[in-house]
Amino acid sequence: MVIINSFEEYKAFEGKLIGVSDWHTIDQEQINKFADATLDHQWIHIDQEKAKKDCPFKSTIAHGYLTLSLIPYLWKQIADVRNVKMEINYGIENFRFGQPVLVNNHVQLQAYAKSICNLRGTVKVIVEAKLIIEGETKPAYVGDVLFLYHFNNSD
Repeated sequence: MVIINSFEEYKAFEGKLIGVSDWHTIDQEQINKFADATLDHQWIHIDQEKAKKDCPFKSTIAHGYLTLSLIPYLWKQIADVRNVKMEINYGIENFRFGQPVLVNNHVQLQAYAKSICNLRGTVKVIVEAKLIIEGETKPAYVGDVLFLYHFNNSD
């Protein structure tokens, strides 16, 4: 895990890989809980028997938004941004889903620092997030996550 204490330390990662999370298994229980939380009970996610017969993947698949919702959890395994007064998830941009995540797939997040700029004390960071599926060449998704940080020493 990378520890970042200031704008300058963050800036040193610009254009580089920040890091990679641990592997995380998306199991049927997690998919079902996400379906309940979002009221998205489409059979392709929750009906294992129907998916075996009728789904082209012969398996249930994780919701695309479930895989996106893992970003904060996986990101915290990559970077520990310290010395901040405030941290804001500012947005997501240009996400494309490359292929579905099947039940029991192992996924990990790769994070690249695309842009880090100091906007009069607020540090805007654009991280390219790529969700890798173990054993697959094509990622589940690629897109940009935007964070805003106000470091204690950036007044």
